[in-house]
Formats: sequence, structure tokens, C-alpha cells
Amino acid sequence: MALSSSKHWPFSPTQDSPNGSLRTTPVQLQLIRNPSPSQSRSPFPSLSLNASKAPSPQTQVTGPPLVVVGSANADIYVEIDRLPKEGETVSAKHGQTLPGGKGANQAACGGKLSYPTYFVGQVGEDAHGKLISEALEDGGVCLDHLSTVSAAPTGHAVVMLQSDGQNSIIIVGGANMSFWPETLSDEDLKIVRNAGIVLLQREIPDFVNIQVAKAARDAGVPVILDAGGMDVPIPVELLNVVDILSPNESELARLTGMPTESFEQICQAVAKCHEMGVKEVLVKLGAKGSALFVKGEEPIRQPIISTAKVLDTTGAGDTFTAAFAVAFVEGRSKKECLRFAAAAASLCVQVKGAIPSMPDRQSVLDLLQTC
Repeated sequence: MALSSSKHWPFSPTQDSPNGSLRTTPVQLQLIRNPSPSQSRSPFPSLSLNASKAPSPQTQVTGPPLVVVGSANADIYVEIDRLPKEGETVSAKHGQTLPGGKGANQAACGGKLSYPTYFVGQVGEDAHGKLISEALEDGGVCLDHLSTVSAAPTGHAVVMLQSDGQNSIIIVGGANMSFWPETLSDEDLKIVRNAGIVLLQREIPDFVNIQVAKAARDAGVPVILDAGGMDVPIPVELLNVVDILSPNESELARLTGMPTESFEQICQAVAKCHEMGVKEVLVKLGAKGSALFVKGEEPIRQPIISTAKVLDTTGAGDTFTAAFAVAFVEGRSKKECLRFAAAAASLCVQVKGAIPSMPDRQSVLDLLQTC
């Protein structure tokens, strides 16, 4: 299928870059309605979008897309006062099923932030697959590269949400982990090579991530790997073709075998990641904010943007990573990327659910104007 056939995003893909050259093609935004001269200027394009709808046809976006290759899950939420102890049964106050999965979450975030976004993944031939597909399409994500697998159910997760907004999650891989082709199709790899940036996670097989990351690297497309997902070591072959590794504190500790309780310990653990071949590490620190570590440079720290209420932290890390990627591909400075991502994550935690909580661009810009 031709790349320009997306019904959501009228952009013209750039040509593949020579091997080893990192492409920095800027995004062009054309707005039909001109802002008033009295309006204060923002470092990000000011677009007003309804979070539950696809981008307005009045907003014409051209530029290389955000391509997310990853998982899609149906998140089965149960709201509880506390986690059950071993051998104990507790009653949930409420339960519902919502679309999610780290890959789908990040794609939905890109779409709702009014950036051209493609999702490459797999769902089953079931109601959960339909739920996820509809949520992504409503968010403005192009699904030309979403496959349906008849031999496996859609992946799902049990999200145990406590009253303070914290969660514990159990994942069933389903179609996310099964029946991927040994070699990805030329169409899927073409959209990767023509991307502005690629997002990966660890809820799909490593061999898929490696193929995608190598294709992106050969085309000069930056790759961000979210470390969330499988609790096993990341293959060196994958780390060697990733531009930015993005773990949270606990993932960083598991990856390096080092403590991460203090910022000094986090710096030491990140140094080990640098030794493993990763040049940039974007660490999500929960209530302590985030930090970007570039080898040979001082870390850039970003505090959280506080909110009066935290209803659900599910999807906050995915929102942060995707918003950072959007700001990055739009050519913003690293500090601006961190701040934009922090604002998006702050809005995310105020709404229950993963994909339903992803903010639209105008809401992020409005928050940035007030803090």
C-alpha cells in the first residue's frame, strides 16, 4: 500500500537517507486560522483538537511520521483498596475493559497530539481487537500496518488499580507475542525507513524489534526503545541499534543489576548503560520527574508538573515517552522535549484508563502556559 494513502495524514514521506546519516527533516504545520497578534507565542505549534476525535481536516501536517511498532492490549481494570496477600481473595469496587498496551498507548498519544502517526502491530479476531482498533482510529492513528491474527487472541492485561492511583499489572501476550512473520514485510519496513522517529517497547518479540531498529538505523531514523515489558535482559544486538533507551527506575535497576534509589545511584546505573553501548538514556522517575542522560554531557533534569489529583498512573510513562518523541521529531531542544512530555504525563494521570487519558495538543500547550 502506498504510504500517501493514509486517510488521516496527508504527508509526503522523505526518501531513505544514506546509511549512518541521521535525518532531521523539519515538520511543517499549516493552520487555516491565524492566531491573534495579542496571543502569547509558544515554542510548540498551537493546535486545538478534540482528544476523542481524529485531527481536524483544517490542520494540514506534512513531515515524516512517528512510527510505533509494538503491543496492543485490552486492559481489564479492577479497582481495589489494596493488593491481595498470598492466598487471599479481595473484592473489587469496580471493573471495566479499556484499550491499552504500551505500543497502542504511545501511538494513540502521538495521534492525539496532532502528529502523523502509524501503528505496526497485531490483534486477534475478537472483540478486544475491535476495541483497540476503534480507539486508535478515533485518535487519528493510521492503521494500514495493523495485522489481524486468527490463531491468537488479542493481548490483554489485568490492571489492579489502587485508591491512590498506583497500579500493578499482569500481561497476557496473545497476538503481541505470537505469529509474527520471521521477516517483516517490505511495506512495514518501508514505513519504518520513511519515519521521522520510531518507538519500540518490549511487549513484542525481540527479533521484531531488532529488525525494525536495524532498518531505521540504516535509513538514519532515530529509534527510542521503551524498556518496559519483558523482564529479561535486552539483547546487545538491539541495544547497539537504539538511539535512546527509556526505562523507569525499576527497569533501570533490573537492566543494570544496580540500585536506583537515589539520583547518584541512577547516574551510576546509567553509566553502565553507556558502557553497554547506549548513548542516550531517558529515565522516567515517577513523582521525582525525569532525566535525560547523554554520554559525555551533564544530565538534564525535569521535575513533574504537579496536579491536584492523581486518578490513574496507567499509561503515564507511555504518554511521556510518546510526547517526548513528538517534540523531538518536531525539532525542539532536549529541555523543551522533557517539559512537553512532563505536561502531557501530568494531564494523563488525571483520567482513568490508558488510551482514554491521552491528552490533546491544545491541553498540553494550555498547561505549559500556566506553569
